[in-house]
Amino acid sequence: MLKLENVISGYGPIEVLHNVSVSVSNNQIVSIMGVNGAGKSTLLRTISGLVPVRKGKMIFEGNNITEAKPHNIFRIGLILVPEGRQLFGSLTAYENLFLGCYAQRKSLEKSAITARMEKVFTTFPVLCKRMNQVASTLSGGEQQMLAIGRALMGQPKLLLLDEPSQGLAPLVVKEIGDVIRELNVEGISVLLVEQNISIALDIANYAYLLNMGVVASEGTTKDLANEPKVKEIYLGEIKTKMGKAASPI
Repeated sequence: MLKLENVISGYGPIEVLHNVSVSVSNNQIVSIMGVNGAGKSTLLRTISGLVPVRKGKMIFEGNNITEAKPHNIFRIGLILVPEGRQLFGSLTAYENLFLGCYAQRKSLEKSAITARMEKVFTTFPVLCKRMNQVASTLSGGEQQMLAIGRALMGQPKLLLLDEPSQGLAPLVVKEIGDVIRELNVEGISVLLVEQNISIALDIANYAYLLNMGVVASEGTTKDLANEPKVKEIYLGEIKTKMGKAASPI
């Protein structure tokens, strides 16, 4: 479905991703793991066209999308739920959802938009109750549901999720995880960026470990759970944080 071949990208003079190769098959959930600064969000932004590819190639459903613009990448079914949700806080939940299919509105019948909206409300019943509530007043979990719902309004073939568990209570994280699995069963492939290793390994069936912009390891989540490289990188980050916390400066 999606294949990245030796992709290099970054911001200005800074190169963040170094010859990264990643693939996602149809009906697969793939996790991109790594500590802060590993290049995970940059990878999703590159796939979405928000960060240009400097070298390498991106192929989606057999088509070269390396130089495609973000709006065209969206229209072919590659849809990003960004880190931090990035909702329109002054608009209602309903208005945020409608914006998820705004780029397709001219080709959609009103009945089709209504059907998509009803599907989102079936997936996240709480959003139906909150549809007229301003997005900024929703709880963190409700905002994450709204961000995912907005993406679903565009009918993604491949859903890109950037840190969906960030700042959420454990029960809400479990609910989001269950929804991701359900969407996958319904035919939506998922590329999940997640710093929480337990969530990343639990939801996905295949994973890549990014470290300083390089794929340090890859494999089934079962194999990576016991991969020494994974433990080394994550435990190293924990030790670094503990060291900083213990510093009097």
